[in-house]
Amino acid sequence: MKKVILSVAAFMFFMNVAKAQTDSTASRKLKIDEVDFVTSYYHQDGDHSAVTGGVGNERLNDFGTSIDLQLSRFDKKLNKHHFNFELGIDVYSSASSDKIDPTTISSASSGDVRVYPSASYLFENTKRKYSLGGGLSFSNEFDYTSVGGNLVYSKATQDGNREFTAKASVFLDTWKILLPIELRNRDNNNFKYKQGDSAPRNSYNLALGVTQVVNKELQVSLLADIGYQTGQLGTAYQRVYFGDPVNANIPFYSEKLPDHRFKLPIGLRANYFLTDRIILRSFYRYYTDSWKLTAHTAELEVPYKITPFVSIAPYYRFYSQNGVDYFKAKGEHMLADKEDYYTSDYDLSKFTSNMFGANFRVMSAKGILGIKSLNTLELRYGYYNRNDGLKSHLVTLALKFK
Repeated sequence: MKKVILSVAAFMFFMNVAKAQTDSTASRKLKIDEVDFVTSYYHQDGDHSAVTGGVGNERLNDFGTSIDLQLSRFDKKLNKHHFNFELGIDVYSSASSDKIDPTTISSASSGDVRVYPSASYLFENTKRKYSLGGGLSFSNEFDYTSVGGNLVYSKATQDGNREFTAKASVFLDTWKILLPIELRNRDNNNFKYKQGDSAPRNSYNLALGVTQVVNKELQVSLLADIGYQTGQLGTAYQRVYFGDPVNANIPFYSEKLPDHRFKLPIGLRANYFLTDRIILRSFYRYYTDSWKLTAHTAELEVPYKITPFVSIAPYYRFYSQNGVDYFKAKGEHMLADKEDYYTSDYDLSKFTSNMFGANFRVMSAKGILGIKSLNTLELRYGYYNRNDGLKSHLVTLALKFK
């Protein structure tokens, strides 16, 4: 109940700020385009917790809420200026995080709050069909802080049938190092950091895309998202148990992974208007990185218009990855092998997964549920199933006000 009250209060605050900004800048024709309110609940269960070496409870609950305020105005040359402000709050609990120190609540991750505001600006030249902008973001939780920035550029042809987009972003992150209780002030196989140290993790990304309208039924997009990470990429409190004894009292060390990673996903998206009521939305992505992880993602969504204002869209996604060489299950790593890197995190193992669900949408220019400004209501459900036993449910409610 407290979360709902906070969400409503935050929403009303944004609405009041938006109204004040509109009133104070009426001479510049600044107006509210829309306000988006999204809230979601995520639940997962599994038995391969990386905190306890690849075995143990993976139960996780997350309540997320975000409010997105979009404003715009035209200047004297009829160029459009977009302003976007977003505030997100996640409240989550993790059963495995209590195992960092089983004698107490060792990390706020066992019941943490993540806050992530962001702001962006976009200039749109309506005559020359190009846009240029940038944004800043911030995220904070108990053991993690992130500061981000991005620049975006897009250019469309005069007929609007082709568009090129590019987005460069950087995230400068800082970890607060948390070690398993048994390894604090003890040997950790030359691990770089001590309990309580600050460790960097920086990410650099370049997303490129080309969208082409082939004909009135078909639209395709080619996408690439080049990424590079450097810094502390392993998770210090995740244990890795060895098959041959580390010592008599502690048979494990902290997870150790390379301090850099290059990523290259390439995707293809195709939307086909089968009839006036049915659209086929398909997506395929191939992923590879410098850790020798390769993966394939295939997705199909089929929106169906029940009426001009009501639609339902069932969807299915298949995912498969080969796993990294650094991964082994609990007890399968050997000190005698003199491995430089090691992990028992099943997110880096070989697995396949399936996700399916549906999105229900209602749209009305006259308002929904008696609220005149409520233009769109969406309810989305997804069920995820991984072949190592991890299962999750995600429910999302999205409201758009115009």
